[in-house]
Amino acid sequence: MQLVKNIRNNMRKVFWVLFFTAFIWAFLGLKNSINQDKLNKELKTQSTIDSLVFKIDSLQYVTDSLVEQYQLFDNIVEPVNNMMDIINAIMEVESSNNDSAYNAYEDAVGCLQIRQTMVNDVNRILKKYKSTLRFTYNDRWSRNKSIQMFEIYCNYYGLITAEEIARCWNGGPRGINNTATVGYWKKVKGKINS
Repeated sequence: MQLVKNIRNNMRKVFWVLFFTAFIWAFLGLKNSINQDKLNKELKTQSTIDSLVFKIDSLQYVTDSLVEQYQLFDNIVEPVNNMMDIINAIMEVESSNNDSAYNAYEDAVGCLQIRQTMVNDVNRILKKYKSTLRFTYNDRWSRNKSIQMFEIYCNYYGLITAEEIARCWNGGPRGINNTATVGYWKKVKGKINS
């Protein structure tokens, strides 16, 4: 009888040791599973953060590129409304506001009647400022690109007043000193005031 009792006690001890071991093993497994889930969530969160940081960096690069391309416009003294009034008046005088206007004699193209020498000058200015932006002769047919070239030209040569802008657009960078541009200015001024 004593032997049976000892066997039962030993069996109980073995059972409790096995039960305790299984409990500890299950607890540690559950803890590892929770830790693994937590680690997976952290990795997923970090991956999302890295992806967003990459997108932000890409957008920053695009923004920096745009700022570099348009940095030449930062110093325009006159308000944009006034500058647009002048541009609109010059477009009316040059081409009757026609994007498809072409003067074969001067090879003047588009709404602002831009010649190849103007495109070359604007590209020279852009190169001087280490901008990657460049214009082609075909860009003269585009109203937006023509206006960009106009603004780069005016800003570079420090043209501030409407008269300076108009006369130098007509007669080159020193057009304000050329009496032949006075008549052109009168036409532009008439369009501004109308």
